[in-house]
Amino acid sequence: MNARHDLTVVDDSPVIASVRNLTKTYGDFTAVDGVDFDLHADKIYGLLGRNGAGKTTVMQLLTAQNRQSAGTVEVFGMPPFENSAVSADVCFVKESQKYPDDFKVRHVLTCAARLLPHWDRTFADELVRDFDLPPSRKVKKLSRGMTSALGIVIGLASRAPLTFFDEPYLGLDAVARHMFYDRLLADYAENPRTIVLSTHLIDEVSDLIEHVLLIDKGRIVIDADADDLRHSAFVISGAADAVEKLVADHTVLHRESLGSMARVSIDAALTDAQRAHASSLGLATEPLSLQQLVIRNTTAYGRGASLTPDHATEESVS
Repeated sequence: MNARHDLTVVDDSPVIASVRNLTKTYGDFTAVDGVDFDLHADKIYGLLGRNGAGKTTVMQLLTAQNRQSAGTVEVFGMPPFENSAVSADVCFVKESQKYPDDFKVRHVLTCAARLLPHWDRTFADELVRDFDLPPSRKVKKLSRGMTSALGIVIGLASRAPLTFFDEPYLGLDAVARHMFYDRLLADYAENPRTIVLSTHLIDEVSDLIEHVLLIDKGRIVIDADADDLRHSAFVISGAADAVEKLVADHTVLHRESLGSMARVSIDAALTDAQRAHASSLGLATEPLSLQQLVIRNTTAYGRGASLTPDHATEESVS
C-alpha cells in the first residue's frame, strides 16, 4: 500500500517538523520503515494506526525520546535530540505517563510551569477544576482516568507550538473525553499551534482532525487532508446486481452481502451526477467514514476484504 499523496493539498503554512527516510530498528524488527512526512504550523493532525503500527515510536523520534536508526528528523529546522531550543517548544503527553512517587498533582503542575515556557497557569487552573483533579492528592493515588486528565491539563496548558497527545483519554469516561475535545478545539481556535493526536477512537475525533497520517507496519499509507479523505471513498448499498454493475470500474475496499442485498465500499469519489444515477437505480450512497477508511487501508483487513454482517460490527482500529 502506498501513501495517498494524490489527496495531499498544497499547504503554504510553515513546516515545523520534517522527517525523511525515518527508520527505527530494534534488532531484526523494523518499527518505523523509511517514513517521509511534514508537520505544518497551526494544524491538528491525526496520527492513526493499529497498536504496534509505529505511532508511538514516530512521536518518540520527533520529541527526542529516542534516536533514529537511519534518516533525518528536523523540528523547527533543527535536529531535536539533546537540543534544548527544540524541547522548549515541544510537549509530549505520553500514554501512562510516569511521575515521581511522592509527587502530588500540584507538584506536577509546578514542574510543568517551570519547564514549559508557554505555560498558562490560569488555563491550567480552569482545566484542573473542569476535570475535578484534587491538587493535594499524590499522583500514584489517582485513578487511571485522573492520571490521563492530568496529562491533558499539561498538554493543553503548555500551549507548546508542537504538542503530542499519545492516546490521551485512557480511563476517561465519555463525558470527560468530550470535555477534552471541546477544550482542545476552543483553545486551539484562540491559540493556534500544531497538535498531533494519536488515537484509535477515530470517530470521536474525526471532526477535530485536519490532516491524517495513517501508519501501518511502520510505513505511512495515508498522508492526506482530512476533508479530502472524507469524500474520497463511498459506500453503495442496495440490490446486489445493481451495486455490482455500478462498482465494476472502481477499486473495491470492502464487500458485505446478505441474500440479494449488497453493501460495497469503493476507493473513489462520486460526483453529484453519479450519486443521482445510483439513486435512480434504487441504491443508497454515503461517504465512507474516516474510521472505516482507516480500517480498510490497514493490513488487518486489506483492500477488497469481505466480512459477513455478523463480523462487520466488530471492527476497530487501535
